[in-house]
Amino acid sequence: MLELWVNLVPLILVSAALPLQTILTLRLVRTSLAAAFAWVAGMITVRLIQGLVFGVVVKASEEHSGTDAPRYILGVLLLVLSLLLFVKALRTMLGAEDEDAPPPGWLTKAGAMSPKAAFGAGAGFMTISVKFLVFTLGAISAITEADLDARLSALMYVLFVVLAAIAPLTILALAASSSKRSAAMLDGFSTWLQRKTRVITILLGLIFGIWFLIKALKQLAVL
Repeated sequence: MLELWVNLVPLILVSAALPLQTILTLRLVRTSLAAAFAWVAGMITVRLIQGLVFGVVVKASEEHSGTDAPRYILGVLLLVLSLLLFVKALRTMLGAEDEDAPPPGWLTKAGAMSPKAAFGAGAGFMTISVKFLVFTLGAISAITEADLDARLSALMYVLFVVLAAIAPLTILALAASSSKRSAAMLDGFSTWLQRKTRVITILLGLIFGIWFLIKALKQLAVL
């Protein structure tokens, strides 16, 4: 179990810390709390569905290829994630546009989104984001490798999904509070995040890129 969490915690941290989902949640809570809840619910729903679908695929691969299959799958996924993070950091350093950013005008339209549209937007965002998909597949492979029973495996994956969405969920909790302090905290965090997004993205890419590269090479028995 300890080794499982050693693999899961970095995936949770980098998934939770990527700024875009947090920025969009902050944008939505300013106009419609219901839409913001629907946006986050859409993202979480897709991740749960991905866990069910890809969990079956990875488990079938394990049964077909032998007990070493999840280790190699996890190693390849961590290697891909490492490369994605390095590329993301490099692109940000060079001032390139964020490839995961929503289409132009999306933020403006977000203010008028209905909860139904926001749910679809959250589900779509999580579906097309390659980085978040790799995080999800990495978590599934790590849980499969741990060789837990079905119920515990499902619980571990649900915990991963919830903890990976801790930033948007915290924003929703603060927004649901009517206290002035909560509103001030949200305003302050929003301002800080928009100012530091570039730095956060670069640091995440470099630090976790190196971490996942080392983990991948160990999983693949290179180190």
